[in-house]
Amino acid sequence: MRLGDPYMDLIDTEGLGMRAGIIGCGNISGIYLKNLPKFGVPVVAVADLNLDLARARAEEYGVARACRVEELLADSEVDVVVNLTVPAAHAEVAMAALRAGKHVYNEKPLATSLDDARALLAEAASRGLLVGCAPDTVLGAGLQTCRALLDEGQIGAPVAGTAFMLSGGPESWHPNPAFFYAPGGGPLFDMGPYYLSALITMLGPVSRVTGFARAHTAEREVGSGALKGERFPVLTPSHVAGVLEFASGPVVTLVTSFDVLAHETPRLELYGTEGALSLPDPNTFGGPVKLAGREREWRTVELTHPFDQNSRGLGVADLVQAAAQGRTPRASGQLALHVLEVMHALLQAAEQGRATTITSMVERPDAMPSHTTSGGVL
Repeated sequence: MRLGDPYMDLIDTEGLGMRAGIIGCGNISGIYLKNLPKFGVPVVAVADLNLDLARARAEEYGVARACRVEELLADSEVDVVVNLTVPAAHAEVAMAALRAGKHVYNEKPLATSLDDARALLAEAASRGLLVGCAPDTVLGAGLQTCRALLDEGQIGAPVAGTAFMLSGGPESWHPNPAFFYAPGGGPLFDMGPYYLSALITMLGPVSRVTGFARAHTAEREVGSGALKGERFPVLTPSHVAGVLEFASGPVVTLVTSFDVLAHETPRLELYGTEGALSLPDPNTFGGPVKLAGREREWRTVELTHPFDQNSRGLGVADLVQAAAQGRTPRASGQLALHVLEVMHALLQAAEQGRATTITSMVERPDAMPSHTTSGGVL
């Protein structure tokens, strides 16, 4: 149907009349501009501090209006703001959108500070508005298939897990990578939300963490683009190793790093009393999903849920539908706040040399419909 997916009728936002405006026209904006109209959420305006960039994006994707940020926020045709600015601006832009009466969907993380994140959710609640936050990869075919397998008891009671996000850093490919190494960035804040959101979707909230962190060099060098060869400071840890204790019992090892040039570790695995589950890359929507039982032999499992291609924007569509249905979005601000607290707690534990208790709690998001689900809605 709208995304070339035979199961697109599982999400029905057409006819709800909600329109999106995108603030931030950098690299990630293209996939949102491509997908949102296919999800039945038209993009009516784009804005950026660089107005020429906004105009170029509008022309490329057929958006009627390119404008300044304040003009988009004042636009009565915009019902939901998709905030794709750099992390340091997430809170300020999202708060301005809420005060303008718009629902907000933020790129991850929700904010760089916990106080700002809590203020956003309080503001939204006081105005009857919704806040959602990336990643929405947890709503895709691969991770939803994994959740269904867990809920069916395919590995018994979950006991433990491992999660590894290891790379040499984004400066080899990103044309302007300095913000990845600023406070609110680093491997934990940049990529950790994918892994933590997946784990919380599977296992529920985290109760306690401990960890270690370091930056092995004070500077990095841009490896491509117009700024190639320029050096920039590293202002946040580039390697973070932690242990997460979940309220439901499992203990999971998490390592995020921009200091690893090569590895053979799995991205995500969960271990239970009756078997083990190998999860796909949580930065993607598809598989593979692998399952092992007591025979200790891995087998690939067929995906049972839709959206196995790059479906970024699915979380925005779910938020639009949640607003109409009076429910909490699956990729919710509450989930993003919990993820943010876990990340801050890992760095706090590393700094203080002790375990840190997590104070926020969050319910596991509602499961997505499978291929066989009837009803035609999310």
